[in-house]
Formats: sequence, C-alpha cells, structure tokens
Amino acid sequence: MFTWDEEWEVVIGLEVHTQLQTKSKIFSGSSIEYGAEPNTQASTVDLALPGVLPVMNLEAARLAVRFGLAIDAHINKTNVFARKNYFYPDLPKGYQISQMELPIVGAGAIEIETESGIKSIGVTRAHLEEDAGKSLHEDYQGKTGVDLNRAGTPLLEIVSDPDMRSPAEAVAYLRKLHNLVQYIEICDGNMQEGSFRCDANVSIRPKGQEELGTRTEIKNINSFKFVERAMEYEIERQIDILEDGGKIAQETRLYDSDKHETRSMRSKEEAHDYRYFPDPDLPPMVLSDDFIEEIRATLPELPEAKKSRFETNLGLSSEDASILTSNRATADYFELTKSLCSADTKIIANWMIGELFANLNKSELEISSSPITPAQFAKLLDRLHDNTLSGKTAKQVFAALWENVGEVDDIIEQKGLKQITDTGAIEAIVDEVITDNPDQVEQFKGGNDKVIGFLVGQVMQRSKGKANPQMANQMLKEKMS
Repeated sequence: MFTWDEEWEVVIGLEVHTQLQTKSKIFSGSSIEYGAEPNTQASTVDLALPGVLPVMNLEAARLAVRFGLAIDAHINKTNVFARKNYFYPDLPKGYQISQMELPIVGAGAIEIETESGIKSIGVTRAHLEEDAGKSLHEDYQGKTGVDLNRAGTPLLEIVSDPDMRSPAEAVAYLRKLHNLVQYIEICDGNMQEGSFRCDANVSIRPKGQEELGTRTEIKNINSFKFVERAMEYEIERQIDILEDGGKIAQETRLYDSDKHETRSMRSKEEAHDYRYFPDPDLPPMVLSDDFIEEIRATLPELPEAKKSRFETNLGLSSEDASILTSNRATADYFELTKSLCSADTKIIANWMIGELFANLNKSELEISSSPITPAQFAKLLDRLHDNTLSGKTAKQVFAALWENVGEVDDIIEQKGLKQITDTGAIEAIVDEVITDNPDQVEQFKGGNDKVIGFLVGQVMQRSKGKANPQMANQMLKEKMS
C-alpha cells in the first residue's frame, strides 16, 4: 500500500464530469452518439453562429435531479445558468454555459468503505454544463484540428468536499460514484469514451494543521488505476518540494501514464476570474415539487439497498453481495438468472463469481458482453441442481456454451455428459473400486475418514465424471462400514 511520511496529511477533492444519457445535446437537437466523423454532429447552435439561441433539454435536468435524489442531496428548485468566460480553440462561443451560484443539485453525501470502516464523503454540489469540443493534434503536422462533435454534450459536474485523505479513499469514492450513476441510468460510465472523467485536487499540510495547503489540479484522468497513480506521484512530488523548503505552485497539471509523472499545464491563481454572469439567453430554470416527486418515484433500488437485500433475503455473505452489486449489469445478470433458475442462491453466486467471472476476465469482457446469457446460465445450473450434471461435467457444458456450441440440453446429449444416477450402475463401479483398493479400504475402516475422497475420485474417474458423487460417497461408506 502507498504510504507517506506521518508528519504530513493528504487532502483530496474530486470533480467528476459525468456525461448524461440524453439523446441530444443540452442546448440543441444535435446527436451525442460517440464515434461520428469530426464535425458531423455540430449544429448552428453548437457552432455558436450569430443569432442562434440555446434551448434547455429538460431530460438533462431530469437526470441531474435523479442523481441529487439518489445521494439525498438538496435540490435547488430555482437554478440559474451562467456564462463561464475563457478562451480555448475548441470552445466556439468563447464561453461555456455552466452553473455557478445556483446549481441544480446542492449538498449531499456518498458513503465509502475504508480500512477504518464506513466514511461519509460530502458532495458540495452537482451542476449542469455543456462540454467543449476536442482539439486534435496527432494527424496535423505543426497544426491543430478542432472537432466540435462534443461541443454542447450535457455534463453533470459532481464536486466533492475535500474529505479524502488518501488515493485509496479517492478511488473508493470514484468507484462508488461510477457504480451509482450507472445504477440510476444517468450515465453509461464509459471512461475510455470520456463519459466519466475526473479532475483531482491534491494538497498537503502538516499533520494537525487546520488550514488547507496549496492545491494542484490534475486534469481529465480516465481510469481508476491512473487516478490512483497520478495522486500518488503528486503527493510525493509535493512532499519533496515542501521538505526541501520550497512552495507549491497552484496550477493545473496533466498526468503522463507512460512516464508516471505529472507535468505543469498552466498556472491557476486564486485570482483567476472566469467573469461568471447569468446567461441572458436562458431564464432561471424553476422545478416544481410535482416534477421532483415524479422523478423520485422512478428511482430504482440503489446499490446499498440491493446489497442489504441480497444479504438479508437471499442469505448471501457480505462479500458475495458486494461483488454481485458492484455494478448494475452484474446485479441484473444475477437476478435474472435467479428468476429463471431453481438452483440454490449460493450455487448461483458461486458459479457467477467463480466460473463466469474467471472467463470474463480472461477474455477481457464486461458481463454485458458475456457469450452466455442469463437464460443459458440458469439452464446449466438447473441441470446441476437436478443431478443431470456433476460439477465436473457442468464445467464442460459451460466451456461449450462459452464457445457458442449450442444450448445446454443439446450439448449434454451430443457429448454424452448426463450424470449416472442409476443405483445399480454406480454400485457396480463402487464394488470395483473397493476390490481394487484394499489398502485404502483398510485405512478407512481404521478411522481415516479422509481416504474417502480418494475412493470417490476413483469412482468419478472410472465413470468419466458421470457418476453422482454424493451417491458414490454414501454407497462407499455403507459398503465399507
């Protein structure tokens, strides 16, 4: 685990840009579909041509309120859009429409699990804003291209309090937030496509000091691993500067994952003024109580409630319940399998966490892209439950399903994998094993119960894995007693 000198305390706050799952942009009807050819999804509004006016996308407000309710935050019924003035080549208007003094979501909190127990991380605010475009450097020697497809994409910027005291806590918060926005279906959480990206504010202060140290901001980190590594590097860098008698410059830095270092991007003085003022083209947005309560009524079961239900109602361990509710897709796969399956809940959990997850990890697939559907998975576990398959042959069927060979019953038939449950057939094999292994039989009769595992293994080997192991175990014990 990453550690630092006990004389210093780390203070971390995160700003997370969450792309909202609307069909169109926040102030225009342009599509936000990912991967289109550059500048094919930029309307006259997105290009900021003279005379055009923004029109608020109500669905973006609905999704923002959904998030606020999910974290039990204050919802500002009257919220105002402001112009944040700065110049970038990929910002067509020369300002960004955002929210400043009256954001749509006020103070709330998110709980995380730490080594010391549950910790509440404050959420300062969450405000709506439009995304900028994208500058392209790779394909233009000595020049910069500009793609305005992203300009106007609706974002919810979620700003935490500076409550985190280690990179591990920051990543735990970020994962919890990533899970939540997918659960409540406001964001797809795709970090590679930029749907969920993080700016980290990091500062250091002497242990016991109340006043915050000078912070640096690390921009646009798009993976959990890089967020943690960037903060670890920045903490070490700041401690080294302070211990050498230097001062931390307040600035924006970029993280280079190849060199594992942060580099200065631009200074960010306290006095930097974006000259916020209310956008004259957008009147204050007023939300009614009915609008808010209508959204509250559509909230799905939240991750913590689902985890608690899995433990209390389904009898799963806290660890298994945490894994199976770690994201919405995994929880949905488990619950759909359970609804279609007569096998014990614990067996479903064990096979998901074991065989299914192992194959998904090996193939670098998300559960939503699993070659085995919940219906197929349920059928496989049903055949294990009704003793058509043994644990060994069930794994063979799983492997065939993974390769899309066919359906469960067809695979069992084609490969001759049906488990032997006929008492006479198993008894004949048991008799052979007892006759051929007199030393082990004597050991069992002498009180060595562990040898039964070897003898059952012999039965399974001679039956090519088809004998019911429970029946074989019982029959061996009866015959040797």
